[in-house]
Amino acid sequence: MNTVITGLQWGDEGKGKIVDYLTESADVVIRGQGGNNAGHTVIAKGVKYVLHLLPSGILWDDKVNVIGNGVVVDPIGLCIEIERIEGQGIAIGPEKLLISDRAHVVLPFHKELDAAREISLGDQKIGTTKRGIGPAYADKVNRCGLRMADLLDRPFAEAQISRRVTEVNEILAKYDLATFTAKSVIEETYTAFERLRPHVTNTIPVLHKAWKAKKNLLFEGAQGTLLDIDFGTYPFVTSSNTTAGGSTTGTGLPPTAIEAVIGVCKAYTTRVGSGPFPTGDESLSEYLHNLGREFGATTGRPRGCGWLDTVLLRFACMVNGVTGLAVTNVDGLDEYDELKICVAYDIDGTRHELPPPTGLSGIAPSPSMKPFPAGNRTPPPASATPTSRKTRKLTSPASPNSATHPSPSWVLAPTGSRRWRCSENQGAFAGMMGLSQPARSEGFTFFTCPPIEKRLGW
Repeated sequence: MNTVITGLQWGDEGKGKIVDYLTESADVVIRGQGGNNAGHTVIAKGVKYVLHLLPSGILWDDKVNVIGNGVVVDPIGLCIEIERIEGQGIAIGPEKLLISDRAHVVLPFHKELDAAREISLGDQKIGTTKRGIGPAYADKVNRCGLRMADLLDRPFAEAQISRRVTEVNEILAKYDLATFTAKSVIEETYTAFERLRPHVTNTIPVLHKAWKAKKNLLFEGAQGTLLDIDFGTYPFVTSSNTTAGGSTTGTGLPPTAIEAVIGVCKAYTTRVGSGPFPTGDESLSEYLHNLGREFGATTGRPRGCGWLDTVLLRFACMVNGVTGLAVTNVDGLDEYDELKICVAYDIDGTRHELPPPTGLSGIAPSPSMKPFPAGNRTPPPASATPTSRKTRKLTSPASPNSATHPSPSWVLAPTGSRRWRCSENQGAFAGMMGLSQPARSEGFTFFTCPPIEKRLGW
């Protein structure tokens, strides 16, 4: 089955581990958007691997991994990543990693342009990773970028870089940022490109051949739906289409090649960078940070944490055409007596069950936060403070209102803690999401329920 894995929140949902889990039955794993601003952490056989541009399938010996045309590739950063992963014992040859010759290139000056843009925005800065992703996509749209194929024609590429460096230096000088010489950009870029040259090819016919041969294709999304350039919390978004549709435009495969879309979310909500965060909660953030959780894989920045937001999840399921839901980090909430789920937004006295395109920064979600008891005893105060693991266990809440809960056709939840291995607690989580009892399989929990369209009344 050809499956898209996409994040339903602001990224950092745990897509990498889901991709790694599903890669066992895949033949080809494909990245179709974003750049090395993404960060997927996978722990395999006790070893931690942090991936930025490489698809998660690279950790498997018998899988083909493709970086598609929709990705912006930093040749220098990719070479560093390959060397680091190879240093951990993973072989990465040309037969295992293919890079689209139509993928655009992140050049050294794009990172400084990223910094200049953030400086110019002042208090309205986006909070980017400063990896040059936005400026590289901007050059692509402005038709002055370079593709991997263009680097194969060195005289042409050198002329393009020289012209662009002159323009870029004028911008950087305004902000007292480092300027560049065309010679240094060309030398740095081509040193890395020569290392990557054996991997560069026309990946579109390769993918179509695999599709026609009934191979299993796994599309690995980066970032999340709420960072999508069209559907996210604009302008606090990334520069590509992070939703399921980006998997087709970013790879050259048609929509008819997609058979399933698995949306990944946490049992709570996190985000980094600037922008609105309706369910953000400082005490929950502090609690998770003290556990050593929720620090960015790419930047190391602490993530803001908040309660589960089904308003955003409902919208994310819509625009992605989600057929399955993977819920991660359930054990992160083990210490709480009461879990809160935001089921609607109150904006100027009007109830919203889907997010509006503007005005999220001033919303008051608290009146529409639905508490779910997590213990067989008198509910604690609404502050939902952590308590002892020894005295707390989950119980199923009353049947939730299906109109206010996204209910995809199945759910995955990790079984990392001893408590979550308890079938009673797994059933409680299923009940909280309006799903049926689970069936265990391979360290993950699968839930089944009516199709999402029926549940949402579409």
